[in-house]
Amino acid sequence: PSCFGYPLSIFFIIINEFCERFSYYGMRAVLVLYFKYFLQWNDNLSTAIYHTFVALCYLTPILGAIIADSWLGKFKTIVSLSIVYTIGQAVMSVSSINDLTDQTQDGSPDNIPVHIALSMVGLILIALGTGGIKPCVSAFGGDQFEEDQDKQRSRFFSIFYLSINAGSLLSTIITPILRAQECGIHSKQRCYPLAFGVPAALMAIALVVFIAGSGMYKKVKPQGNIMVQVSKCIGFAIKNRFRHRSKEFPKREHWLDWASEKYDKRLIAQTKMVLKVLFLYIPLPMFWALFDQQGSRWTLQATTMDGNFVAIQIQPDQMQTVNPILIIIMVPVVDAVIYPLIKKCKINFTPLRKITVGMFLASLAFVAAALVQVQIDKTLPVFPTAEQSQIKIINLGTDNASIKFEPELGHVDVMSLRSTGYMTFETSQLQSLSITSGNKTKLDIIKLPGGKRHTLAVKNNEADIVVKQLLDNVTSKPEEGNNLIRFINNLPDPINVTMGETSFGNLASLSDSNYELFPGGRQDNITIVRNSMTCSGTSKALGFGSAYTIVINECSRGNLTVTYSEDIAPNTVHMAWQIPQYFILTCAEVVFSVTGLEFSYSQAPSNMKAVLQAGWLLTVAVGNIIVLIVAGASKLSEQWAEYVLFAALLLAVCIIFAVMAYFYTYVDPNEIEAQFDEEEKNQVKKDVKFYENVAEADSQM
Repeated sequence: PSCFGYPLSIFFIIINEFCERFSYYGMRAVLVLYFKYFLQWNDNLSTAIYHTFVALCYLTPILGAIIADSWLGKFKTIVSLSIVYTIGQAVMSVSSINDLTDQTQDGSPDNIPVHIALSMVGLILIALGTGGIKPCVSAFGGDQFEEDQDKQRSRFFSIFYLSINAGSLLSTIITPILRAQECGIHSKQRCYPLAFGVPAALMAIALVVFIAGSGMYKKVKPQGNIMVQVSKCIGFAIKNRFRHRSKEFPKREHWLDWASEKYDKRLIAQTKMVLKVLFLYIPLPMFWALFDQQGSRWTLQATTMDGNFVAIQIQPDQMQTVNPILIIIMVPVVDAVIYPLIKKCKINFTPLRKITVGMFLASLAFVAAALVQVQIDKTLPVFPTAEQSQIKIINLGTDNASIKFEPELGHVDVMSLRSTGYMTFETSQLQSLSITSGNKTKLDIIKLPGGKRHTLAVKNNEADIVVKQLLDNVTSKPEEGNNLIRFINNLPDPINVTMGETSFGNLASLSDSNYELFPGGRQDNITIVRNSMTCSGTSKALGFGSAYTIVINECSRGNLTVTYSEDIAPNTVHMAWQIPQYFILTCAEVVFSVTGLEFSYSQAPSNMKAVLQAGWLLTVAVGNIIVLIVAGASKLSEQWAEYVLFAALLLAVCIIFAVMAYFYTYVDPNEIEAQFDEEEKNQVKKDVKFYENVAEADSQM
């Protein structure tokens, strides 16, 4: 059955591909944040495991292709591995339920190793599934067409590529929104089970849709795997060359010609073409090493930025959608506008030049990322080292105050109801403070433990200057754009403080509460109960990733007066600053990745496409392994420096590739095939002639 001149079966295949990509990219979008916030791994471990997983996903296709071509056939391979895949997604979803091991019901899992074990099992099954079916689905779609449907077949591959991008785009928007929801039985947490569960459900749908079309598919029998044949041919050539290494054997034109004793000339010629292309692939992994950091390092970079886009709040993992959105716009623009313009300028923009330009652009994108990182680093707080202490002064009195740090380490003036920023001192040097406020002076001997931040609350009462030393136990900037809030009671009576849903309990006069976490970007109600009188007000908008001390100065006639002291500045660098680096990297992808596959296919015979596809996917896997090695081996403490390092490495590789490309000669596989066909025809003619002659001779006897 057909529809619009296409076999009906391919619509099932396209829907299946859309669901599968939605499932894969949706899961991958939230993965690095799941590692960081749920499994509580640090940035480096999260990045390492993320790239190990992506590398696995690109190694397994080779396995999938061999299983399909040599053993099960494409249809059975897709079905059986999709089942594995769906189970993997479901396990992943279960692994992220914190109530699974949360006996204490405090909202964080008590037995992290159980969750780690489950998620690793889930990820391995997913890597087997997604990788195993990757090479089969597009080829299986191609199989559905008749010989004379070339036009429809190429249109199918365009729609197929579009469905991949549509799936990845939608899921990269939707899964982070699901992740940002609050859910849980005992305590409300970020909703990872939903963020992994929806992809699992879509994978199940993909499987059902694919099986539903079963009766309509053209199922080609497995015909043996060309990769296996090529490998055997290469192996035999090397062995044979080694056996004949002494001087008495004549040299052969190409080392692969040593396989001619066992393999036919055509296979050897085809293998030569493939190896010529695969040799060019050697520098390509470096591009993927940069490209795939969108999901790891760049997403972690976005967590330290301000995601407030006018009315909407963007999640850090949603920034990855910039890539598929731009791809959908850029591919047609580049094809219809940019390439024709370059042609008009009489520039011969060969495929290898395009790939070189792609590499150069990707290294540029990382320079842009490094520049953004430098700006972010300026906004990050500096915490004291073990030998240092940091002090900030809050003046709670109505008079201005002047504080001298003795012995002669400087002095600071603080206005009434204002505070200073943090000042850093060597702990061993600072011995006492001399505080002057109004007409009184007080000397305060001070002993601070090293490596901590302190707030000194100073107040000039009628009788005396009161100094309260408060410990600020914040050791890092709040994650995920949350804010930390604490209160100081500057009223003479004890009070009870509530902000939003959170109760801070009772505070005595001039004492402070603990810090509590609040989601970023919103304003909450503050309610004070003082001697059975209630005052309330709304907090100011506190931004993202900040810490504030709120001082309660007055509560009368139901009105509340407070002052804010900023302990940690909010994220001020806007996420929109990531758009340039995404734009440059997407331009790189369009010239690099689209051209790369086209070039490979144009330089090798049609029956070798599977080998090249495997080689291409292998470059992606190796690229992700490079990230592991570089990020592990480079002991760079600064993130911007790591970006610059990757940019420099890719630039070096780009130059090497340009040299290799310069010496590459393009071939036309069809011509070479035609030569072989011609030779075979001539051989047949010769044979026929020979047998005719023999027959004639026979008849004359």
